[in-house]
Amino acid sequence: MEKLFRVLDANVNRAAEGLRVLDDLARFSFDNRELSERIKALRHAVRKSMMPVLLQCLQQRDSQNDLGLAISQAVASDNKASLWELVIANFKRCQEALRVIEEDLKVLGYYQLSKRYEEYRFLSYSLEKDFGKALGIEAKRRKLATDLYCITASEYSKGRDNLQVVREMLAAGVQIIQYREKEKTSKDKYTECLKIRELTEAAGVTFIVNDDVDLALLVKADGIHLGQDDLPVDKVRGLVGDSMIIGLSTHSPEQAEAAVRQGVDYIGVGPIYKTFTKKDVCDPVGLGYLDYVVNNIKLPFVAIGGIKEHNLADVIAHGAKCVALVTEIVGADDIAQKIVKLREVIHNSR
Repeated sequence: MEKLFRVLDANVNRAAEGLRVLDDLARFSFDNRELSERIKALRHAVRKSMMPVLLQCLQQRDSQNDLGLAISQAVASDNKASLWELVIANFKRCQEALRVIEEDLKVLGYYQLSKRYEEYRFLSYSLEKDFGKALGIEAKRRKLATDLYCITASEYSKGRDNLQVVREMLAAGVQIIQYREKEKTSKDKYTECLKIRELTEAAGVTFIVNDDVDLALLVKADGIHLGQDDLPVDKVRGLVGDSMIIGLSTHSPEQAEAAVRQGVDYIGVGPIYKTFTKKDVCDPVGLGYLDYVVNNIKLPFVAIGGIKEHNLADVIAHGAKCVALVTEIVGADDIAQKIVKLREVIHNSR
């Protein structure tokens, strides 16, 4: 029976070490204070609750003769290929260890303490679910981490169709493309979007559909972009699920703050300057609103509206990391060359 204290000692360390890995990921990789605090609290509880039998555990510890080290070094089954695998492995390590502690304490006559570790195990299941959500958010934000957010606009594309424009954008290394067409029939938009989805998926590029939730779902787009007068964010989230990106156009600090509360994945900030691309656009919000977002909003954002090559440096200097230049790109004689020039401006302005 005394050897069971050695098992307890190993599994308390195993659970706490797994939680430590997860705590650091929440804290440093995801900047998620709430998750970090919850994981840290569980880690401390796992260790402190073992105090009634700590002395017996330490007396039975024999790490020099532990077979586990030699076994672990002889195999590669614990290798991790992704952040997701790292997270799952450490949650399972923690949960399995807690179950072992729970069962051994019963045999050793510490039934009430055993039930406490059962509670810790169920707490870890909830944490695992919430950590999965955080990973999903992080994955979506990585898709938004780029410099140019390109938008289709066949009206300004000099006779080129959207497929040709998209191909040229992709050839130039663009990482996000939004499909925005107001005048075409639903069938035409669907047909066009299916082909664009094929192109963007093959290139590993994020594909966003403007306004039309049904269309985004039908073509399996990566995301949907909404305006202030479109369907409510919570209703759209209920339709598209957690994995789809939701963006929202904002024009004021109040709308930006509301977007954060609504749980969107990114916001549009603008129009920075006067624009004629959209017929129902509001007055320019200027660089002042951009400054507010840079200093107060943690969501990813794209600066948009009237941005051209000649004023792009000002927008970047005010803190924009991602910008949308609609007519400047689709209306260029050479889209790829225009994108090269814009990226030079962005690079030189940072």
